[in-house]
Amino acid sequence: MSQSPARTHTKRAVFELRQRIINGDLTGGTRLYEVALAEELQISRTPVREAMSRLAEEGLLERAPGGGFMVRSFTFSDVIDAIELRGVLEGTAARLAAERGIPESGAAALRDVILRLDACCEVEAELLDFDRYAELNEEFHALLARLPQSPMVARELERTCSLPFASPSAFLPNTARLDAFRRSLQVAQAQHRALAEAIIAREGARAEALAREHARIARANLDYVLEAGPEALSRVPSLALVVD
Repeated sequence: MSQSPARTHTKRAVFELRQRIINGDLTGGTRLYEVALAEELQISRTPVREAMSRLAEEGLLERAPGGGFMVRSFTFSDVIDAIELRGVLEGTAARLAAERGIPESGAAALRDVILRLDACCEVEAELLDFDRYAELNEEFHALLARLPQSPMVARELERTCSLPFASPSAFLPNTARLDAFRRSLQVAQAQHRALAEAIIAREGARAEALAREHARIARANLDYVLEAGPEALSRVPSLALVVD
């Protein structure tokens, strides 16, 4: 069944606004105006209003004084908490998947993405395709969210990962810190492999612990970015939402 035009417009508005926030085009504290956005997106005000309400539920927007919405600002404590929360939720997803068991198709999908990540990583440092690695990393984590076959867990993980800095690839270091990234990538890939093995072997407690530890890679990558200075910070536009 095809979606109604109104629903399609709402989904497009959600996507457009979320991307602008995550990319740093709309910084913290920016007031959003229905009429201007509706004209810019060439849709009516209703889907724009619904999109802003949905993004407020995700935590990217907040109610502005006097009505309407504005882009939220976050503290570094918020960033750390978001990373920790993703770790908790992914740990729960990994444990449930292991305890409930996954079909052979799920195990095959895990092995396949691990092999493709291996191929991406096993190249000379200067030949690393950062964009390709980020895509495969996102694919691995999206698969992890689906494996327990729990719509509730998948929905909450999607909500958490929609925050600008909770995504599994949110703080991949840039080429200016290639050595640090290389070490981080090797550790992360070893954890991907161990996590997949634990889920397939139905080792719930081990899978949960590995997933929670794996989320801390994002915290280490954030530290690399902060230590690298202004040039590195400019490569993570979503940090424009973060205030001291």
